[in-house]
Amino acid sequence: MIISRIFSQIIVGILGIYLAVLFVPGVNISTGEFTREGIKILIIIGTVFGLINFFIKPIINFITLPLRIVTLGLFGLVVNIAMIWIVDKIFIELTVSNFSALFWTSIIVWVLSCMIPTNKYRRSRKLL
Repeated sequence: MIISRIFSQIIVGILGIYLAVLFVPGVNISTGEFTREGIKILIIIGTVFGLINFFIKPIINFITLPLRIVTLGLFGLVVNIAMIWIVDKIFIELTVSNFSALFWTSIIVWVLSCMIPTNKYRRSRKLL
């Protein structure tokens, strides 16, 4: 169950970065997104982003819980932006040029994480 959640976070990370490179102006991969090297870098960046979202983001969410309650969950967007900014600083191949690019990338990742099931609250079904 934990492995499937990690895998779904990695898929969300790869797809989120890929869609951001395609549709958000200001988000680029320096090697080009459709070259062999670009695809390899995209998979590595998305994997690291998914792992950061799986391991570090819950800790940050717990620490910022009072702010999330006061802002009715809107501070979660700031946490998502911070996670993308961390990945941008780790990889020199990924360029996120301004705050609006960070904002729209975090929106894309948020929508994808809502669409892709994580099996977090999976119910066991018994066959009759």
